[in-house]
Amino acid sequence: MGDVDLEKFFDRVNHDVLLGRLAKRIEDKRVLRLMRRDLEAGVMANGVVIERHAGTPQGGPLSPLLAHVLLDEVDKELERRGHAFVRYADDGNVYVRSRKAGERVLVFLRKKYGHLRLRINAKKSAVARVITREFLGIAFWRGAGGKLRRRVADKALEAMKNRVRAITGRSRGRSVRQVVEELSRYLTGWRAYFCMAETPEVFRSLDEWIRHRLRHIHLKHWKTATRAHAEVRARGASEELARRVGVRCQRWWYHSTHAAHVVLTKEYCDGLGGPRLAT
Repeated sequence: MGDVDLEKFFDRVNHDVLLGRLAKRIEDKRVLRLMRRDLEAGVMANGVVIERHAGTPQGGPLSPLLAHVLLDEVDKELERRGHAFVRYADDGNVYVRSRKAGERVLVFLRKKYGHLRLRINAKKSAVARVITREFLGIAFWRGAGGKLRRRVADKALEAMKNRVRAITGRSRGRSVRQVVEELSRYLTGWRAYFCMAETPEVFRSLDEWIRHRLRHIHLKHWKTATRAHAEVRARGASEELARRVGVRCQRWWYHSTHAAHVVLTKEYCDGLGGPRLAT
């Protein structure tokens, strides 16, 4: 496959080239004048207005749409050649059957993007096996029979876990339900984005890890041996288990796996309102 990234794309979009592409689709000259004024609007930096002669506003809602308009002719040429590909804004993958074919595609794309006054980022682009690359947080793994399946890329997975660690940090001074509310807002969006991943075991493992962290917060809030003993007993645990948790109540992380799961069950955590990643 060819994995292509355009170098500083949103900083280097040529206004004349972009407006020329827009003029092929928009007949109203007033709209085109408005688009030019938007593209050439200055940028405020440290109280100083800096003129802009190229590029589109980074982070602006219009920029990805303008990227699709500018690069549409390249997509059409890839379609005409019969290539399977996927692209979003300045990132794209073209799927081919051999390294030579990938190198030919990369040469072709370098030429086509050059006509648009754009450059391919040599450090981030490559011809490689699809299983070694990722696209917008999605990577691939080989399932039964060698069939390619989708998974969450390692970087995206680590970023998600870091965010969950930050939300469930035990020193933030919030109730468990407040933590769950914030966690639910984040995980609902995350799950919707990565629902195409074909890794149910990974999602089940993440669910267990998140429940572990919620139990950890509970134990931390109980603080003392007496309080921990009483809370665990109130939830139906045996005297032996409650005593064991109370005696070692400061070992929050250990007991959130080895003891608290008996009373702070999966069903209890679900009842708090947190979403499950596995379906």
